[in-house]
Amino acid sequence: MNYIEALQRRYSVKKFNKEKIPADVLKQILLAGKLSASSLGLQPYKIYVAESDAVLNQLEDAFYNKSQVSTCSHLIVITSKKDIEDHYLDGYFKHIAEVRGVEPESLQPFRKSINFFKDSVEKDKIHSWNEKQGYIVLANLMFAAALENVDSCPMEGFISQKIEEILNLDAEKESVNVTLALGYRAEDDSFQHMKKVRKPDEKLFRFL
Repeated sequence: MNYIEALQRRYSVKKFNKEKIPADVLKQILLAGKLSASSLGLQPYKIYVAESDAVLNQLEDAFYNKSQVSTCSHLIVITSKKDIEDHYLDGYFKHIAEVRGVEPESLQPFRKSINFFKDSVEKDKIHSWNEKQGYIVLANLMFAAALENVDSCPMEGFISQKIEEILNLDAEKESVNVTLALGYRAEDDSFQHMKKVRKPDEKLFRFL
């Protein structure tokens, strides 16, 4: 299946068949999320993967529409950092130095540029910036899933506080950004038979 065929087949599943995604397939999908583009390489987010029935059952009550969570194979919860702390940058630059085999001092100009950006932006805007990067991850996960013939449904209709409690998040430092249910469509999910509706090219694209 090429990528256009995969995207044509993809839709937001309303009901899965409860079949579990093979571990090797899930690993590839998550790797696509890991390899997502991230501004300044900071990856100011975390990807939680709920796969046990016990956790999925708890999370079900946090959603307004429960059918996806009650039937999916895995539920991915993407959280975003509310700030970019100095200690987070310390760890980031230490990791760069280790992976690339360079001296930490050689990275100081890069760190100064990040500090300048961070210090010139209000904290709430940093949080918004972090959230937007989480949606890049979401798109890559959905695309990779489609190429792996795995169905998905992105969801924002949830009670953040309940998810934070279940995942034991520190609400002062991170927030629930968006979620993604993964699995295989149920045969009786009627939405799979609906034609995909998108804007015609002349209303969507403008060539300059």
